Amino acid sequence: MKKLLENSIQSSMTYTDYNLLFKQLVTEGRTTGEPSEEKIKYTKLNLSRSKRLDKTAIIADAFQPQFKNICEKQTWLVITEPWCGDAAQTLPFFNKIAEISENIDLKIVLRDEHPELMDQFLTNGSKSIPKLIILNDQYEVLDSWGPRSQTATKLVTDYKTEHGQLDDTFKTQLQLWYNKDKGTSIVQEMAEVAKKLYPEKETV
Repeated sequence: MKKLLENSIQSSMTYTDYNLLFKQLVTEGRTTGEPSEEKIKYTKLNLSRSKRLDKTAIIADAFQPQFKNICEKQTWLVITEPWCGDAAQTLPFFNKIAEISENIDLKIVLRDEHPELMDQFLTNGSKSIPKLIILNDQYEVLDSWGPRSQTATKLVTDYKTEHGQLDDTFKTQLQLWYNKDKGTSIVQEMAEVAKKLYPEKETV
């Protein structure tokens, strides 16, 4: 497992490189993985969403101390694909968090190019993305997160229970929820992870 994680990090991209790939795909009318008109359409849409969040996303002051309190080097390895709508709403916040902490190194790999890695981090048996793997400098897994916040996951579960499957109507509803939430659920959960790993020292 450690060797798999080490190899995955060595073949990963930075957030900057990922965005360059994102832009190139849209410019060329392509996407990653098995191409389809739908995936190409969502890749273009997701680039627009990501760019907007890169400019507007804010990590609230209340959460920043938790990320600044991370006292050891970590790699945040994200498994994703440009056509993934949840990823477009999530990765910009991961990047903002990494900018706050000098100890977080954000790395990105594509799911369909790393099937062995993805198989180690399934969600209820599915290859759901984005998936965040938090590693220390010894390639040990400290925690993992994804593909959505608990609140968003409940929206998905409730809709599936009522309608049997996720359709375009739900995708629209979920994006509206993301717009309203403004990343708060994601950032709060990541702050809770950071606090669990690195509890604040009590002052006497």
